[in-house]
Amino acid sequence: MMTLGAVADDLTGAIDLATNLANRGFRTIVTIGVPTSEPRPDTDAIVAALKTRAIDPDDAVADSLHAVDALKRLGCRRFYVKYCSTFDSTARGNIGPISEAVCARTGAGSAVVVPAFPAAGRTVYQGRLFVHDKLLHESHMKDHPLNPMRESDVISLLQEQSSRPVGAVRHATVHAGPARIRAALDAETASGACLVVVDAVTNDDLESIARATDNDVVVTGGSGLATGLIGPHIDDPRNVRSSGQAGPPRAIIIGSVSETSRTQTEHARTHLPWRELDVTAVLNQPERHVAAVADWAQEQWNNEPARPVLVSSGQVHSHDPRVSGVVEQANAALAVELARRGARQFIIGGGETSGAVVNALGIRQLAIGPELAPGVAWSSGPAGPDSPVGDATYDVVLKSGNFGDPDLFTAAWDQIT
Repeated sequence: MMTLGAVADDLTGAIDLATNLANRGFRTIVTIGVPTSEPRPDTDAIVAALKTRAIDPDDAVADSLHAVDALKRLGCRRFYVKYCSTFDSTARGNIGPISEAVCARTGAGSAVVVPAFPAAGRTVYQGRLFVHDKLLHESHMKDHPLNPMRESDVISLLQEQSSRPVGAVRHATVHAGPARIRAALDAETASGACLVVVDAVTNDDLESIARATDNDVVVTGGSGLATGLIGPHIDDPRNVRSSGQAGPPRAIIIGSVSETSRTQTEHARTHLPWRELDVTAVLNQPERHVAAVADWAQEQWNNEPARPVLVSSGQVHSHDPRVSGVVEQANAALAVELARRGARQFIIGGGETSGAVVNALGIRQLAIGPELAPGVAWSSGPAGPDSPVGDATYDVVLKSGNFGDPDLFTAAWDQIT
């Protein structure tokens, strides 16, 4: 029986959360956008993948509440507001406005704020967010093109976005266990706080926080908090995962220009056929260039049908929003052209690129499959009736730019065959 519903501020974040929920025994599906149909009867959790991270706060709140209302109609009674573990936001939002609005809509008096995900190197201590051994404002996130993070104090960041006081629970209290955490949360709520930032530096901390909040209507955080939840199938979480439903040909399309994605691409290009999108050609003759790259991929598959092809987007567009948008759409168009040539298994690198590709292929729902790394998993789903390719089922990895080991693009295929 489904009871848990989540709203995620982007697609790869939704996959990240769904992966951790599956690990904890929840049979989980991801919907692309607001859920519009009844899930399978054996579904335990639904994660609605929205695109609310960098849009106007009023629009972000409206989209999130639309999703929450849909999840309530489907039977959800607990809600998880998912955002990035690096707290990607600005002084206007959107984490604070969305979280407060969801609390108000569901009748929750308050909610924890837990961006920590120790398995991915994100921890919170004394209210300050660390990325591995660096404070957030000293990490790679300080120069993020959409949400440059110049402050590491989560309480200060959140207070700028929030209409009510922001509370805090420090690590000494977290370390003392669930009962102490619960008492501290109740005290913060009684003092007027709606959102309460909770320290976490280990997985044990996350489990304690999850136990302390297991009766809360709303929780908020990165995907790390889900590692402390207990799902209906916790004793055998492998049974909740979808197996691969498609087959070759295979393609890897990388739109992310993060340091992690660059390392993964460099590793993969020494093992796989590789081509880089020509940004000048994309700007001047996008359809012709996409067709040429797709023809090149077909030639590679003619020789080795099961061998993945790798296409990356280079660095030139990373800080130019206009060019970045054109390249993103070119990557989506390329995925469609490759699908028309038979490709049914894709690895997509980058949150914006993942969203563009999934929408272009007409995929509306995904079931979580084998995990590849913290926050990264295979997923499978059919194309909807509006797919330009027609009736098809896809296996996809939709990866945040900053996640995964260096050999992810080559090793991932072993988990789906």
